[in-house]
Amino acid sequence: MREIFMGLPWWVKWVAVPVIALVVFGGLIASVVGFVIGLLFKLLVFVALVGGLIYVVRKFTTSSSSRSDW
Repeated sequence: MREIFMGLPWWVKWVAVPVIALVVFGGLIASVVGFVIGLLFKLLVFVALVGGLIYVVRKFTTSSSSRSDW
């Protein structure tokens, strides 16, 4: 396999082969990247919602305990 690539011009190794790989595996690569970005977005939304919930619960527990001090 190495001998085959050694005999080819540089543009075949560095331009044509990657272009062919992108054409063949482009849909797969796009779906994997889309899945990862979607997963990261859902994780970010989850962290924001949990953080907001913790903030609201602490705010209400702090304000209700200060009212009972009166």
